[in-house]
Amino acid sequence: SLKKLFLSEGIVAVVMNLSRDVKLAGLAAKWAHVPRIIYRRGSDIPIRNTPLNRFLFKRVVNEILANSRATRDSVLAKNKELFPKSSIKIIYNGLYFNNLYSIKSTITQKDDGPIKLITLGRLEAQKNQLFLIEVVRELLERKCRFELHIGGEGRLRNELEQAIEEYGLERVITMHGFIKEPLNFLSLGDIFLLPSLWEGFGYVLIEAASLEKPIVAFDTSSNPEIVPNGHAGFLTPPNDVKAFADAIELLIKDPEVRSRFGMFGKEYVTQHFDLKKNLLEIESYLTYDLG
Repeated sequence: SLKKLFLSEGIVAVVMNLSRDVKLAGLAAKWAHVPRIIYRRGSDIPIRNTPLNRFLFKRVVNEILANSRATRDSVLAKNKELFPKSSIKIIYNGLYFNNLYSIKSTITQKDDGPIKLITLGRLEAQKNQLFLIEVVRELLERKCRFELHIGGEGRLRNELEQAIEEYGLERVITMHGFIKEPLNFLSLGDIFLLPSLWEGFGYVLIEAASLEKPIVAFDTSSNPEIVPNGHAGFLTPPNDVKAFADAIELLIKDPEVRSRFGMFGKEYVTQHFDLKKNLLEIESYLTYDLG
């Protein structure tokens, strides 16, 4: 049916966003002799070097559109010969920055209160929020004055709540559950934390930076492409409690660095991840050979 549709409509490009789409729409496009069969990939999890994947990426897909250098590199991580690197185009995701500032936060702000650490994401193993429990304990040992606000829902919620209770951290950690207005939630934080083990493209990093929040995250995946280390925030080795706490402690104690990082981060993301510009680039990419 798809083959017939592609032929009857004269389709010249098919863009697929999921691996299972490649197995169906990709084959149909191949049989219909569609000139451009494009896999738009958004995850930096390496593609497995299986016979099926070798067939799909050598005989079916002829272009890949990646959302970061990390995502591009993941395509070839298990097999450098899987797909020609020259046929992988990188176009970043982006945001409409002019829509960011109707902000109302549910977090009570006190000018003389403790520094507010914010994290936002699904409560899942990939997002790694349990790591922050150890970071909080380390910061308390160092006598830092702060609060941690965790936004998001997921399968780790019960485990997180149990850990907070076990270590008596209720006074410094607040679980906010699902956040309907993420920018509102982020707006009154002082420092944004992202302990994710991997990110194809960290939208939430752009959101936090656009609101002038200095960032502490892991030096992994596409994070260095979004957060220039030592300029918009600090990137530490994954799961290194001491290094992560060191970065947070420095930012807690130095408001000038927080301000400087926040301003740099906002300027950087608005220059590089403006959705209007990125959509024009995608449009040009998809239509460049259509005359």
